[in-house]
Amino acid sequence: MTLLEDLRWRGLVADCTDETELATRLAADKKITLYSGFDPTSDSLHVGNLVPLLALRRFQKYGHHPIALAGGATGMIGDPSGKSAERNLLTTEQIAHNVHCIKGQLHRLLDFKTKTNPARLVDNATWTAPITYLEFLRDVGKFFTVNWMVAKESVRARMEDRENGISYTEFSYMLLQAYDFYHLHQAQGCELQIGGSDQWGNITAGIELVRKKSGGHTFGLTVPLLTKADGTKYGKTADGAVWLDSRKTSPYRFYQFFVQTDDADVVKLLKTLTFLDKNKIDELEAGMKSNPADRAAQKALASELTTLVHGESACADAMRASEIMFGGNLDGVSEEVFKDVVGEVPTKDLEKAKLDGAGTPLTELLVHAGLAPSKGQARKDIEGGGIYLNNVRVAEVSRAATAGDLYFGKYILLRKGKRTYAVVNVV
Repeated sequence: MTLLEDLRWRGLVADCTDETELATRLAADKKITLYSGFDPTSDSLHVGNLVPLLALRRFQKYGHHPIALAGGATGMIGDPSGKSAERNLLTTEQIAHNVHCIKGQLHRLLDFKTKTNPARLVDNATWTAPITYLEFLRDVGKFFTVNWMVAKESVRARMEDRENGISYTEFSYMLLQAYDFYHLHQAQGCELQIGGSDQWGNITAGIELVRKKSGGHTFGLTVPLLTKADGTKYGKTADGAVWLDSRKTSPYRFYQFFVQTDDADVVKLLKTLTFLDKNKIDELEAGMKSNPADRAAQKALASELTTLVHGESACADAMRASEIMFGGNLDGVSEEVFKDVVGEVPTKDLEKAKLDGAGTPLTELLVHAGLAPSKGQARKDIEGGGIYLNNVRVAEVSRAATAGDLYFGKYILLRKGKRTYAVVNVV
């Protein structure tokens, strides 16, 4: 398949200014330079950012020249697209910190080291900050009518909300992004901007500015926003966004998020978020239909993405931690992996002295850990074969936990039934 055919098959084309003409341009001998921007409103990217950024990588794999743009300037204003209320403004220091934090994540998603077509990272503050307000009004603002701007969905939707409305600050955002495209077209020969479908108005504004100021011809391509089969946003949990920073969303939790993908969504996500080819994805889809309980498609999705975002070693650790949570043995487990498990289940502290000598009766420990309401119930659970200590079934009601049961000198993993865990942390 050609690049555009592959994007179409993956469901990654929402809007395109002229797909036939773009296909002709992409087939030319000279490779195209393209960009996608992100505003550093946080110190980490999240799952929703992956679709346009991985689209950049798909272009790069076909030999084209990708630019990732960090919105050091636009991030201080706030994009109204897809937002029902005004964003909180960040300081210059906060924006600079966020850009610094995100750089490492981008280096995993794009190839900055290849000699043929390395990715580039730019910050629009470098060319926007030196421009005075009057210069911007004269050199950019005069090319747009207010009528044209208010017709854009991102602005119109906010203007219809009489309670919140839209500030002049956010209304101006479209012009700033348009100027980014113009600058990159002039300075680096950039001909294509890609972004989420909510960016269509901003992208077409950039195309207009390039045409009116320089007579240049450019293209716009948007990718669909990441949503579930029911239309709701994908990449959110009860705790908030699923982040790419391991300090905000651990590799284990990241892996588990994708392992738990609904059958109705998994094939779509394999197409949009992985680089697996059509044959492999078709094979996984067929396997899901014939044996859905195996969840091979979900495991492939989780493995591919965790490796991409966090690396092979972190993915292996996440998979090992998952095995433990599904009753796997603890032989050879590293402390780092065990800590991932500890971070996901209720933890109760216990004085180390209580494990000395004969130790603490397991019935008492189960009550302390919250896995049984009383010693009598704990006794019944053990007799019924439903209690596990360090993922080994306990056969004797008289069993006591001692210092010899500790992993890494401080942890005991308790389990009731198949999935109810608790960790005892010795202090």
